[in-house]
Amino acid sequence: MVPLIALVAGSALARLAGLLGVDALAGWHPALRVGLAAMFVLTGLAHFTSRRPDLVAMVPPRLPHPGLLVTVTGLLELAGAVALLVPDTARWAAAGLGLLLLALFPANASAARRGLTLAGRPVTPLAPRALLQVVFLAAAAAISFGP
Repeated sequence: MVPLIALVAGSALARLAGLLGVDALAGWHPALRVGLAAMFVLTGLAHFTSRRPDLVAMVPPRLPHPGLLVTVTGLLELAGAVALLVPDTARWAAAGLGLLLLALFPANASAARRGLTLAGRPVTPLAPRALLQVVFLAAAAAISFGP
């Protein structure tokens, strides 16, 4: 739920800045880029903080080197977040992050089925997590294919 809040709040605050005269944020499309970047900074940083052990545990058991996978995906999320803020790379970054979301969804599904926790709380159940995934993918698609 926190990533959704980051996406919505980041987008809304960026849009407000656009309305207050920040030309680079004039319109919902650039504001959405900021919101999605905020979301991926938040989730990317989690790969390197106290939540790291929980994220490593979320990697499906059949995949090798879960710690390395968590590191690589965290770096990709952070790099993608930066690239979202650069107009010339934003479309490609959003497309790549959308693919990353698709690649990571099985880990979220596996964690839900195995009853794992994240920061001491149960991970989001599968149905709500799938709906959140659709929202995140829609935001990435709007940036990839939008104006």
